[in-house]
Amino acid sequence: MPRLGSGPVPHLFDELRIRETTFRNRLWLSPMCQYSCEERDGRATDWHLVHLGAVASGGAGLVMTEAAAVDPVGRISPWDLGVWDDGQADALARVVRVVHDRGARAGIQLAHAGRKGSVHRAWSGSGAVPAAEGGWRTVAPTADAYPGLPAPEALDAEGVGGVVDAFAAAAVRAVRAGFDAVELHAAHGYLLHQFLSPLSNTRDDRYGGDLAGRARLLLDTVRAVRAAVGDGVPVLVRVSATDGVPGGLETDDVARVAAWCVEAGADHLDVSTGGLDPRQTIRTGPRYQVPHAVRVAEAVHPLGATVNAVGLIESADDADDLVATGGVDAVMVGRRFLRDPHFGLLAAAELGAGEELWPVQYRRAIPR
Repeated sequence: MPRLGSGPVPHLFDELRIRETTFRNRLWLSPMCQYSCEERDGRATDWHLVHLGAVASGGAGLVMTEAAAVDPVGRISPWDLGVWDDGQADALARVVRVVHDRGARAGIQLAHAGRKGSVHRAWSGSGAVPAAEGGWRTVAPTADAYPGLPAPEALDAEGVGGVVDAFAAAAVRAVRAGFDAVELHAAHGYLLHQFLSPLSNTRDDRYGGDLAGRARLLLDTVRAVRAAVGDGVPVLVRVSATDGVPGGLETDDVARVAAWCVEAGADHLDVSTGGLDPRQTIRTGPRYQVPHAVRVAEAVHPLGATVNAVGLIESADDADDLVATGGVDAVMVGRRFLRDPHFGLLAAAELGAGEELWPVQYRRAIPR
């Protein structure tokens, strides 16, 4: 039964301050790829405006874009968002204004797909996109292919430096477009994760070898982005806390890297799992990634950083419980927001958070 206004503000709807940014609550939209740049130019469209604006109206504290490529070669698909040129940033600025007008903070996920790029979206085909149809040669730590996809080009030292520069330049564009926070995508088998994992990085130079060497690209990128955005903007890092494959990354490894990220200038860790290798054995279910987030939090909370959990967090009570007692500072929700962009409003009503979150135009619909 709804408990609107029946007691103290639930933990989920407490504010959270990171650097100079205050988020109105701790229920955030997870980055969810939409593959909807129909002109294949990386520019946000009316789809993105309505999709993200609805979630902002629906009560989220932070509205994250999907992965936005920092380079054309870094796209997952030809239909991805991009932020490698100023025109793309201008298109995103329109979305940011709508999110802000609805009381939420706007975040952008900066990404490079590496060897998992140049693929079809689910409803347009399968596998790699041929060059004749707009596909491209991907890049990676080595020339080893992701299973089922063409072999990438191994990045040399100059290419690695170019990746760092591309992330920093994209971060500058994002801040100019009005984004309140930037997230580096170092999870789900994309380029920064490819360098981090021993399963995909067998280099013998300074960007390979032990965990510190494999983490070098990520840490260089964190430092460059921190310098690019200045002291006031929160920098988030999404990590996969385990590869779920023998010989791959384990949670303790990633907790160490997370602490290094904070020392390099990151403020917040967004903890997911998997995506690097199709052999992964990760059992899914409600809250299945929470233990990994808690382990990372143990490593970075003493350094002053915050952490969110993500992954099949479906109910208001679950989300509130995780913030109250689960050792994390926020939750990111994806599929539930896709099913109901107003999940945040309904969660506020269910948990008794008061009616302030509800737009005045919607308050006649508050469950009583």
